[in-house]
Order: sequence, then structure tokens, then C-alpha cells
Amino acid sequence: MPSSDHRRLRHAVVACIVIALLGCEVGEALKVPFRVNDVLPVLPRQISWPVLNNLHSAVDLLPYFVGSLTPSNASIKWKGACFYDNTAKIELSPASQGAVLFVKTEAAHSWTCMDLYVFATPYRITWDYYFSSREHTLKFDSWEEPAELEYVMLILVLLLLALNAVRSVVAVKQHGVSVFLMPSGMLGTLLSLIDVLPLFSNTGWGQNANLEFLKKHMGATFEKRNQPWRAYIDPADVHSGDFLAVSKIRGRWGGFETLEKWVTGSFAGHTAVCLKDESGNLWVGESGHENEKGEEIIVVIPWEEWWELALKDNSNPQIVLLPLHPEIRAKFNNTAAWGYARSMSGKPYGYHNMIFSWIDTVADNYPPPLDAHLVVISVMSMWTRLQPAYSANMWNEALNKRLGTEGLDLHDIILETEKRGIPFDELLTIPEQDEWEYSDGKSTTCVAFILSMYKEAGVFGPISSSIQVTEFTIRDAYMLRIFEDNQTRLPRWCNNENDQLPFCQILGEYRMELPGYNTLDPYANMNEYCPSLPPIYDRPSRC
Repeated sequence: MPSSDHRRLRHAVVACIVIALLGCEVGEALKVPFRVNDVLPVLPRQISWPVLNNLHSAVDLLPYFVGSLTPSNASIKWKGACFYDNTAKIELSPASQGAVLFVKTEAAHSWTCMDLYVFATPYRITWDYYFSSREHTLKFDSWEEPAELEYVMLILVLLLLALNAVRSVVAVKQHGVSVFLMPSGMLGTLLSLIDVLPLFSNTGWGQNANLEFLKKHMGATFEKRNQPWRAYIDPADVHSGDFLAVSKIRGRWGGFETLEKWVTGSFAGHTAVCLKDESGNLWVGESGHENEKGEEIIVVIPWEEWWELALKDNSNPQIVLLPLHPEIRAKFNNTAAWGYARSMSGKPYGYHNMIFSWIDTVADNYPPPLDAHLVVISVMSMWTRLQPAYSANMWNEALNKRLGTEGLDLHDIILETEKRGIPFDELLTIPEQDEWEYSDGKSTTCVAFILSMYKEAGVFGPISSSIQVTEFTIRDAYMLRIFEDNQTRLPRWCNNENDQLPFCQILGEYRMELPGYNTLDPYANMNEYCPSLPPIYDRPSRC
């Protein structure tokens, strides 16, 4: 046996002994020299990686909200990963020229663990690490801008060489320190990152990562279909208003759609709609079509062009056609639909209200451990500093609409909610209004574009003015009871002989599943206050 194999064998034997010993019950007062998770990284890959991969997943990158700390209260306490007893307090410097954050760490679970913090406000980023049990200080000598004192959000990301980490957020005057608990440490976070990165990889590895994520977190099955995986569509059997649902499972868009599906409960990540012109030619209307400049815009293009792009798409799209019910088709005003489509053609994709179709409630739209504190403070605030133009497009204008203000940036918006006594998490839940005009016109996501066309075409009848389609997710759309419900009326080329689906799968190696498909009659104020928590995504009646 080669010497390297001998070394690996010795490592394996030592590892087994260590794991066995450390698996024994240890008294609470006894601090062991190290724990299994401290030594796994130095063990042979054949031993460590199978264990580590079972301990962590992509979701472990996300922190939980634990509590808040302000200068007016004494302190907060939490259990960390390395240090089990932690307390923190914050003191403003004289004349409020700065502040000092005190973090006291005690009761380390082993001699080898360490807590690494990243401290960030919307105005600065810094970091520190804690290896010993004592009181540590972080000084802010001055504020970058006056607004930093008024609403300083200090994010402390604790990444650890153990199983837990803590992220804290300080809003010095109004909100104090908000503490978040991460389910993984430095090792676990790195492994979780390894679990996330493949979601965006345009490889078989990336595709498998997306499938496994959706199976684990949403209960998807991805049953393999028999060949052929492609239908040969007769355009004569397709009608105006027929709905196209797309699920991409690899590459950049596959990874993005996977996360979108997880937070919204939608089993598809993109949509388009069919249109027939006066000559019987088939077209596709789509919000989110990438033009030659790389911009996501609204287009109406010939079916042949859209279908060719779908067949060449390296994200491996799974596509289904959802034909409208004959009664709905009979009242579909094709002229009005075309008029709407032409009026929107060339306009940008609806980034302004994309997240607001998802967020309907204060707490029940965030898959654990996400919450409004993390979404707002950890994502919105930091992204506003890094990409101000992007953040203005994504949420600033929409939040101004909800306040009846104009031109406020995120930090001014937060200050305005404080003045009015409106909790920021409640501001996020105010329903989007279809008639709102943004700086670049009306804003429609892929599904809002289709449903807005349905409104113009008369699909929703007398309750049309009481439905805000910009509040609908893709799941909300395919659950509408407006589609064909008789399989015998589906086109002969629909599905292959083994699928037996209630709709037409026209592309893809895996059976598309749309839980709740075609089950809900439209009603006034539909989908304005609906929860969406995985893995069940339970939906109260008439929410």
C-alpha cells in the first residue's frame, strides 16, 4: 500500500476514535479540547465531506432574527456558536459624535473555535474576530453622515468555526441592535455557500443542485418523462390567451428561479402568453425577454422565434401550455388584448413591483429563517449603498407610492415611516395598485403582464376593477379556475402518451407539476394578504 494511503488510513482510524469519544456524553461543566465540527475540515475528504454535507444546506446561509438593543436598554443576550454566553450593549459617545459597541463573549464550547464578525452599516463595512472569553469593543469614531446616527443599521455577521453564528443589526437611536442567529458557523457557512453556488452553474452539477434544493425545500418530485420530451405543436390548436408556464433548472436563470419558487411557492419561474392575429398567425407576448443590449423588456414576437429560443435555451426549460377554458375563451376580447400588448411593447420588465407580489403579510411570506428584518436591513439597506440605481428600480419608487411621497431614498423612507408610526414591515405589505405609474411607465412582471392583458380582455368580468394583478405570483395565476378542465379537449399533440397531465407539457425531461392548478375562482381583492410558507404553502380561503 502506498505511503499516502497509509496516512489516509491512519487519519481515518484517528477520526473514528475522535468522533466516537466526542460522541460520548460530556458534563455541562467540562470544556472539551475540540468538537467534531472543529476537526472535520482537517480530516480526509472521504470522511469529512459526507458528514459536512449532511449537516449543512444552502438555507443555512440565512440568519434568524433574535432581538434588538438600543442605548436606552441594558443589554441583550444570545447563545452563539463558539461562545455560548454573549451579551452586548451600545453607548453613544459624548455629543453623539460616535458610538462604542461592547460585546462580551464567554463559555466557549471548545478551545479551538472562533467567532468572526462582519460589521456593516449602510455607510461602512468592517470586521473583527473573537477568539477569547472577554469583553470586546468596536468603536465608531464619527458618523459618515448625520443620517447614520438617526438610523444607523449596524450588521454584525458572526461566522464561526462551529455550528451557529450571530448577525446583529444596530439602529442606534430608533431601533437599536437587532440580533440574527445563523444556523451555521464559518465552516457551515462556507459549505452552505458551496451548496448555493451550484444553483447558478450551467452544468449537470448545477441542474442536480437545483432539483435537490426544490425536492428538499418544496417537496417537488421531478419525475422523469418518457421520450419524446418535445411536442410538435400545431399552431391551429393554440388560441389567444393560452398561458405558457416555464421552469428553468440550471444556469443563471435556473438558480434565480429556484430561489423565487422557494419563497413564493410557485412551481414555475417564468410565464408568457399566446396571441393570434387577424390572419391566424401565432405570436407570444412576454415580459422579461432579453434584447440585444441585455435588457429585460416586454415584447410580442412570432411563435416560431419564441419556440426556437426555448429549444436553444441552455437553462433546460420545462414548458407547459395552459389552454383557456372554452367559456373564458369565448369572452376573451382579442382586440383589447392586442391593444394592451402593443401599448406595453418595448417597456422594461416590472422590477418595481416584483418583490411586492410576494410580500403580503408581516411574517408569513418569509421562509424560515428569512424575516422582514433580514430582507430590509441585510438586503435592502446594504444594496442601496452598493447599487443605488438598482435599489431605486427595485423598491424605492414602490415604497414612495405606498407613502404618497416622491423621491425619497430608502433611508429617508425608513425615517418617514418612523415619523408616521408605520412599522416598516407593514409598509411592505400594502397592496400594489395596477394603475400606479412609475418613472418608466406601468410596471408589470412576466405574470402581471399576462393578467393585465386578461383584465383588458374581459377575463375577470365585473370584478376586474377590484383585482390588482400586480399582487399575483405565478402560483396565484395558475391556480385561477380559468383553464381547460377536460383532458379530452386537449390537442392530440399535447403531452406524450404516459404523462396524463391536466395541461399540455410541450418541452422538458421532467414532468411539470403545478399544485392547486385551476382550482380558485377569481374574487375581489384576491391575493392581497396571502401567506406563502414552505413546504406546504397553505393558503387561507379568499386571502
